[in-house]
Amino acid sequence: MTSDDGRPPRPSWPPTHGEVWGHWAGSDDVRHFLAGPLWRGTELLRACRILLEFVRGFRQLHFVGPCVTVFGSARFEESNPYYGMAREMGRRIASMGLTVMTGGGPGIMEAANRGARDAGGRSVGCNIELPMEQAPNPYLDRMIEFRYFFVRKVMLVKYSYAFVILPGGFGTMDELFETATLVQTGKIRQFPIVLMGRDYWRPLMDFVLNDMIAAGTISPDDAALLPLTDDPDEAAHIIRCGCEASGAFRRRPRPLAVLGEREIAGAGRV
Repeated sequence: MTSDDGRPPRPSWPPTHGEVWGHWAGSDDVRHFLAGPLWRGTELLRACRILLEFVRGFRQLHFVGPCVTVFGSARFEESNPYYGMAREMGRRIASMGLTVMTGGGPGIMEAANRGARDAGGRSVGCNIELPMEQAPNPYLDRMIEFRYFFVRKVMLVKYSYAFVILPGGFGTMDELFETATLVQTGKIRQFPIVLMGRDYWRPLMDFVLNDMIAAGTISPDDAALLPLTDDPDEAAHIIRCGCEASGAFRRRPRPLAVLGEREIAGAGRV
């Protein structure tokens, strides 16, 4: 539906339940945490809970192997061309001996994990507690669920040496620009960030190249952090070169049985 001038109608404020996806998503605990200062004892207990969630994530993911994280929409069905693109990238990543990591849900995430399973590689999901769209997909060798988005995002970045960004919504945009900012500011190494889906990302890249650089909000070199391609061969080449440069293929810590630690094995892979 459009307004008389041909533009989409402006949403009402405050929004109704139907106007915001995930209005009921998340627990009351998370909403209270983000609602401002609370009683000091409550804040301390929540800080302990957050710490425990970080520790659980570190323990579960320490031995999954060097990862490549694939970001993208949870809303694409198997018939969507981007689903096929993500599945092919999952195969390419796993074939390099790298672990495919996603948010663990449906859509693009499912496709990438499925591609890793196709190639007999490792497939990991960092899921988030959301009642809509975020049921874990069936192609995961290991799945860990998080209560807090910011803890989950740390895990998706911490264990990855490259990132593939396929078309998505607000969450994908958030993950794209947060990762790009970490590389831009040197908080993580020059790990490759590959955008896939030229038609989808072209308007955004035009804005980056023509408006952001012209306004001086980023430098011309910053735009080079976001190579754009539809070619799985080109994307795989960028990933491989980045992982070789960062030494990702050599980073395989060994578990200690006395601590109950163990590696994961993908389908057909020890």
